[in-house]
Amino acid sequence: MAVSGLAMGIIDTIANIQLVVLYQKDSAIFLQALHFFIGFGALVSPLIADPFLSEHCPSMNSTEDEAIMHHFRHSLAGLRSPILLNHSEHSEGVVEQSNVSYAFWIMALINLPVPIAVLVLMYFEKLIPCCPNGSPRLLDKDELAMESNTTECAEAQEQEAGGHGDLFSCCMNSNLRELPASFFGVHILGGLVLFMTDGIVGAYAGFAYTYAVSAPMSLDAKTAGYLPCIFWAAITGGRLMSIPLAYRFRPVYLLTFSLAGVIVTVLLLLIFYTSSIFLFVGTCLLGLFLSSIFPCMLAYTEDILNYQGCATTVIVTSAGMGEMVLQVVVGSIIQTEGSYSFLLCGMIAGCVGFALFFGLMLCHYFHRNYLRGTSKKTAMVEQPEPVVATCEAPEREEEKAEEKTDEKIREKIEMKTEKKNEESQ
Repeated sequence: MAVSGLAMGIIDTIANIQLVVLYQKDSAIFLQALHFFIGFGALVSPLIADPFLSEHCPSMNSTEDEAIMHHFRHSLAGLRSPILLNHSEHSEGVVEQSNVSYAFWIMALINLPVPIAVLVLMYFEKLIPCCPNGSPRLLDKDELAMESNTTECAEAQEQEAGGHGDLFSCCMNSNLRELPASFFGVHILGGLVLFMTDGIVGAYAGFAYTYAVSAPMSLDAKTAGYLPCIFWAAITGGRLMSIPLAYRFRPVYLLTFSLAGVIVTVLLLLIFYTSSIFLFVGTCLLGLFLSSIFPCMLAYTEDILNYQGCATTVIVTSAGMGEMVLQVVVGSIIQTEGSYSFLLCGMIAGCVGFALFFGLMLCHYFHRNYLRGTSKKTAMVEQPEPVVATCEAPEREEEKAEEKTDEKIREKIEMKTEKKNEESQ
């Protein structure tokens, strides 16, 4: 599980960075599409595993629950040990064999075409070192030379204006000293906002069932089990709806609307804490508002920092840490203070996230002023190159000579017309 989690984290980070670097101003649209499929996978995967988990569950008493959870833990570890299910107090034990590992095999087969397609693409692009197809390259020599000549000037201008230059060059020690404080503020505050919002996602998905079955809600286990599914379905649908919205609106507007919606929804859940109907409605609304925060935050921070991908690693790491840490914190608080503290923790995290987002907008303002100041200084220092002046000097002299000859011809014509007029009179 640790190895698979590490691999998924690497894939998630690289996919976000590549979309940001490739599409830049349009990256918000493609990031919404990417995270839609992430939510879609989180929604479909439990549905695939559910038949194998509920295959041998004839009733739901406490003894059977303990046996099922024991069996599920062994199945995740790759063990297929039998478990004992007691159908009644007087019935004999029946040994049943679990098939939970089949769900993992199915998911592995579904994901298998992806690495195959990547290997095929690497083979055709000559990126595999062991293949005898020559040196690895993506462009021909002529195209590569033209690309390097056209990008040298752009990279020099980006470095003068406070940009990143190459990918991850902002992390070098020599470049860090020259960067303003607003540059670091954008990274820190953007990561902390997603630390809070993704922490809410993880905590709500993990403890919504616990909150629903506890007092004062006290729903039955089957009804409460639909809450995580509704929550992930709302996140998936919200990301799908955010694709056209990202085309029409800037990420900062979508972030403001989403963060305000999260606070209002959790506040209403606190007010109507005894209503089971509003619990389902609020779960759906909370998933919709939380759905677009992660991709919009990536697009917004990279837009501030000229789309170089440096902020993406910080933000993705902070989001994962928030989803991990807040689940532990909220779980321990629920255990000591009761189920009502679950919504209070969500309210506090939402308000802190909105305050951090306000600080991020202030950092954006200061960083934009810094870039304008550096661009004005470079424009005042710059002078026209002598090569351009020598190339344009002969052309200007020829134009002036032609203008003088045209003026002389016009004067002669005017003199002749005046003489003719005098003779006619």
